[in-house]
Amino acid sequence: MWVATTTISKQGLVSSSIPSTVQALLLSFRPCFTAPTFLNFAALVVGWILCQGRHSISRVIQAAGRELCEGKDHSVFYRALSRARWATDPVGRVVFTLLLPFLDKDVLVLVDDTLSKKTGPHIWGAGMHHDASDSTYGRFTSAGRFVAFAFGHNWVILAVWVALPWDPARGLAVPVLFRLYRQKKLCPESQYRKRTELSVEMLEVLAQWVPDDRCLHAVGDREYSSKTVVRELPEGLVFTGTMPLDAALYALPPKYRGKGRPRVKGRRLPSPAKLAKSKAKKKGWKRQKLTIYGKEVTLLTKTTVCLWYTVAGSKPVRVVVTRDPKGRLEDRAYFCTDPSLSVEEILLRYSRRWEVEVSFRNAKQALHVQDPQNGWWRRKQGTRKPKKRAGPQPRGNRGRKAAERTLPLAFVAYAIVVVWYLRHGSPVEDTARAIAEAPWYRHKRGPSFEDMLAALRRELWASRFSQQGLFRGAAEKIREFLPRWLLAA
Repeated sequence: MWVATTTISKQGLVSSSIPSTVQALLLSFRPCFTAPTFLNFAALVVGWILCQGRHSISRVIQAAGRELCEGKDHSVFYRALSRARWATDPVGRVVFTLLLPFLDKDVLVLVDDTLSKKTGPHIWGAGMHHDASDSTYGRFTSAGRFVAFAFGHNWVILAVWVALPWDPARGLAVPVLFRLYRQKKLCPESQYRKRTELSVEMLEVLAQWVPDDRCLHAVGDREYSSKTVVRELPEGLVFTGTMPLDAALYALPPKYRGKGRPRVKGRRLPSPAKLAKSKAKKKGWKRQKLTIYGKEVTLLTKTTVCLWYTVAGSKPVRVVVTRDPKGRLEDRAYFCTDPSLSVEEILLRYSRRWEVEVSFRNAKQALHVQDPQNGWWRRKQGTRKPKKRAGPQPRGNRGRKAAERTLPLAFVAYAIVVVWYLRHGSPVEDTARAIAEAPWYRHKRGPSFEDMLAALRRELWASRFSQQGLFRGAAEKIREFLPRWLLAA
């Protein structure tokens, strides 16, 4: 007989529907919760992984099944999100600790924000935000640029880049810290913080978690390449970002000669745009072949070490200007607060920022992290329905904890899928399986997040079926046929 592995029980150890490999990951989060809340947390995470289609909290509870819900009323799991005593930062620290064995000596951190779309006015913290995924740019449409807005939550997220063992040149971004951005007009003035301020707060938290033998390197796009972030960086943290082509650059300050006030910056230097146009031989273009975004590309680059005083203050930065030799892309400028890094290292690290966008896509399409409608409330029985009004209409702080916890909980499920696969996955077998089921993906060279998720689901379902006293070999047949059954469901 195939022996079932065990899962979590009321004593914090065990019942038989979760494989021991998953149980070990879940037990890592035990110190973050009280005993009852931990069991509810484990059920919600496993249910989130197993749930197919729309991921409302009620469907997640159904996917968790009777084995984990233990006959509890469904309201218990809603209260685990809206009332229980726990915080997202300690949970994020556990995720970071689980990822630490797979991280390089230079820990690469990616900061960005994403929109979680919602419907209905009675949702705490929601508002109208720029929707980058539905917006266009003039060069792509005959009608010009179209800027889209959508109603929902805007999250500032800090993710850790993890190299894939089967392809070290590529990686995944796993979110570990989360902050919900609230618009200035929709929250008290004392509680308002810009997205850049939220990112600095998270960087300071993460810097305390990093061991002394590791270095922290943050990467952000144009919004986070700002004075608020770069000047407030924790000690020892390096930042790489983009720079406008008209940025005001200055030479390093001259040596102090003991007279008057020391100068904080030197003479004005050409902007990145003028540096790109310069025809001086000493400032000529250098042709370089780089492997970025999974492809080998040829770029023309120019670089200089200077001060970007407006943003970085007195910190010297290395500026890199790039040009596409084929003329398909416009010139771009990047900077790094560690001038000792080479041009190749700066461009490679910045290119890895794209993985956080891929993670947002995976989490929204595979795990449906934006499906739950937190904070919805009904009018009191016997009262009349109020007239519709435009804009968000939250009811005080009702639904605040649920709104601030649900998306981080969903990303914990995302992290568990990634960590479990890094420990126990079979990349070669799963890639071959994916190609056999979809032979048109001839270019596929490694498992995607969807393949990782499917592998973990097979293990969880095989473990559940094993409780029924299956004959020898049944578990392997379940692993083989389960993906087809799920597609037909």
